[in-house]
Amino acid sequence: MPFYQRLGDVPRKRHIQFRENGTLLTEEVMGLEGFTGNESILYHLQSPCRVMKLDGFEPIERKEWVPDQHAHRHFHTKEIDAAGDEVTGRRLLMWNNDVEISLCRPKDSMDYFFRNGEGDEVIFVHEGSGVLETVFGDVPYKEGDYVVVPRGTTYRFQPEASPQRYLVFETPGLIEIPRRYRNQYGQIMEGAPYYHRDIHPPTELKTVREQGEFPVKVRVRGGYQTYLLDYHPFDVVGWDGYLYPWTFSIHDFEPITGRIHQPPPSHQTFAGQNFVICSFCPRKLDFDPDAVPIPYHHSNLQSEEMIYYVSGNFGSRKGVEVGSITLHPSGLPHGPQPGLAEKSIGTHETHELAVMCDTFNPLKLTDFAKKLDDGTYWRSWYENASQPADATDDASGAGLTSHL
Repeated sequence: MPFYQRLGDVPRKRHIQFRENGTLLTEEVMGLEGFTGNESILYHLQSPCRVMKLDGFEPIERKEWVPDQHAHRHFHTKEIDAAGDEVTGRRLLMWNNDVEISLCRPKDSMDYFFRNGEGDEVIFVHEGSGVLETVFGDVPYKEGDYVVVPRGTTYRFQPEASPQRYLVFETPGLIEIPRRYRNQYGQIMEGAPYYHRDIHPPTELKTVREQGEFPVKVRVRGGYQTYLLDYHPFDVVGWDGYLYPWTFSIHDFEPITGRIHQPPPSHQTFAGQNFVICSFCPRKLDFDPDAVPIPYHHSNLQSEEMIYYVSGNFGSRKGVEVGSITLHPSGLPHGPQPGLAEKSIGTHETHELAVMCDTFNPLKLTDFAKKLDDGTYWRSWYENASQPADATDDASGAGLTSHL
């Protein structure tokens, strides 16, 4: 993160004695890129290396679906069954070596703590609210929030409103604010679609001094290793630095508009390793008198494009609903449904909300994706070609219909 935070008690300098009631506390430097990247320093009551027992290792198994044909896909996710908790309930939809994209509708509560030792996480909260309890303190979340959790963060969900529904991104790379939004000092610049005050770090540090048995499940080496501690993992009395979990609301994204149509990078919210996450938000549309305010047909020759529909009226294509996911794989053009470019002329605003992920390497699909695929999406441009848009077709989703 590009700005400094501090919670609890820390000594006047790094790497000097820091005691509580005469007992020397344990200092932990948690950092990235071999002590040259962002880091935070935490002060524990116990050594974070202390483990009472090793429990089992659960390898991650992925069942790949390789379709017989290469085509555009439409997945209906709204009615998936609730299962598992906020971690075990993640159901992998698509992945490559750079990112995993999962859906989660938790049914159970976490009776353990979790830490991703293999990568950063972005959890988009489609439905629900609560608190992400972390070693850095409490991180409240609500509907529409992106919850950004750096690797190595021990946490547990405490949901407050149900149902809960998440879209989850996990990556072995780093999740960053796009560099073009930041100056050489790390400050978010004027002209960027959000600012530091839109970013919400942990609000309160609660030092837990409880003893007992506390399972911590750690994702590492392609699986989950469970460790049993005899102390509560949230034993931090203070920390400071630039590395910590935080939230950003999709509703605080300020859309970038122009006289003519702006390309998808104008919606970028986060940068990952070989992928981006974008937010399509309600906004005013192109204002040139000759503008076609609907996205042009385009071929993402080096990208795979996945979009998750959050809210709005997606009448620009029949069958698209809240929770729909479309996937436009590399090598194929896509664009508006027939007739909508003409109908969009004169449209001044759009009201839909969606999350997009573009990857620069092909995505693999799972058996779970196969169960959700409608199998007919690829035909929609052909079947609608001889049917001009009528009064029931809505072109107001001009920011999204390139993906329909």
